[in-house]
Amino acid sequence: MARNEEKAQSMLNRYLQMKNKESQDTSIKRFAKRPALASQENNLANAERWRRQIIGEITAKVSEIQNETLGESRIRDLNDEINKLYRQKGHWERRIRELGGASYHSSLR
Repeated sequence: MARNEEKAQSMLNRYLQMKNKESQDTSIKRFAKRPALASQENNLANAERWRRQIIGEITAKVSEIQNETLGESRIRDLNDEINKLYRQKGHWERRIRELGGASYHSSLR
């Protein structure tokens, strides 16, 4: 049992260390607004943060669209918003590659 508690403590410590590092890093503004164009961002860490934020928004909207009580017009609006977010995600992934980051596109296409 102690081993599981040690693992949990380790995860908590890693999370807290990451948050402390993020708060100390002046290049990452915690409550900054996402740039309208991905090409305006020159920091790889920020670009990856914006990509993660978009993925979170997509997840929230997909779970909302699965609500059976929604009307057809609301479902269509949500679908349009999800498609827009997917396009933005692609732009950020392309910018991350330009900045020397990981390639998130699958090679199976």
